[in-house]
Amino acid sequence: MLNILILAGVLLTGAVLIWPRLSNAGLWRASITPLASIIGSGFLVLGPILDVSYGQYAPLVMVGLCAVAYLFGWAIRFNIARIDLVDQRSRLAELIETLASAVLSFAYVISVAYYLNLFGAFGVSLTSLDDSYHAQLLTSGIFLVILLVGWSRGFSALERLEQISVGLKLSIIAGLLVGLCVHFAETAQAGALVLHKPEVSGWPALALAAGLIVTVQGFETSRYLGDTYSAALRIRSMKLAQWFSAGIYVAYISLLTYSFEANVMSLDETAIIDLMEIVAPILPVLLVAAALSAQFSAAVADTSGAGGLIAELSRDLVRPRLAYAVIVFCGLFLTWTANIYEIISYASRAFAAYYAIQAGIAAVSARASGQPLKSVAFFLIAVLGILATIFGKPVE
Repeated sequence: MLNILILAGVLLTGAVLIWPRLSNAGLWRASITPLASIIGSGFLVLGPILDVSYGQYAPLVMVGLCAVAYLFGWAIRFNIARIDLVDQRSRLAELIETLASAVLSFAYVISVAYYLNLFGAFGVSLTSLDDSYHAQLLTSGIFLVILLVGWSRGFSALERLEQISVGLKLSIIAGLLVGLCVHFAETAQAGALVLHKPEVSGWPALALAAGLIVTVQGFETSRYLGDTYSAALRIRSMKLAQWFSAGIYVAYISLLTYSFEANVMSLDETAIIDLMEIVAPILPVLLVAAALSAQFSAAVADTSGAGGLIAELSRDLVRPRLAYAVIVFCGLFLTWTANIYEIISYASRAFAAYYAIQAGIAAVSARASGQPLKSVAFFLIAVLGILATIFGKPVE
């Protein structure tokens, strides 16, 4: 019966997402890209990490991560509004913007490795080859496929998969939440809800949280959709994507934290697969399908974005095709020299650096436009990003 309820949740959500009044709405279409990026790979690995590490306080940590992401988003939204007033942007802000683009391209390089290493892990998770070596082999093969496609034909054909991937992912997440709600209700009815003690506290807990920023990253993509959507629409869509994803994340972490014993959790990148098998037999298959489509489409998008940024920054001295080769080489190096949690931490710190620079741009722009209080607030947000960049730590 639960399998039927989960499938019904998946199909109903899918039907809503392809409903013309929603799918053709400008605000929703502008929200798809940031929403897809935020609710991506992080959703699959974050639950077990927070539950094992922070125990009963995991939902509060999730709220904290979303709040920090919203502060960074506030700075970027301010910059989006200012971009429409080019004549009011200072030369210093423009120079810092160039630095931000360079840092973002570096962050994308690491995030591609992050996405495809999760692709490899989930790709072998339900097979007899479920080990790190075969996951790395699969990851390497997908890197080479992406290089071949990008080098020969470009990504335009693959990028058409994004909207399908987003719909599939959100539909399966809806089914997952249905399953978790039922499991939580049954556990509560049996008087078996649990409170775990945290394994980390104090400074190590803060450093670990800083190393998880990439799991709520993605809202910044609204900043780069100016050719398609107005500044006002991009600002509204980023807010919608952040609020919507925050609601999903907090509900997911809360349902997970209090309805599973600590001894069934593990710090493994595919731990969610084994955990959801307890809830319903159909969930592991659905989650693997969501993981593979989400990781591949996200990797293609970030490879394309990084290639374009590198070409732009080098004034076409480095063509996108060569940039793709560099990205793949770096990704293969990370795949065979670092574990997934180290890659998550590297990506988090890279994005934190990008957010710090964007907050710095906002601080400079706010001061130039006579808004001293906002300037101070954005400066403090920049400091927060710098601290996350320096002290973010991987799961151990």
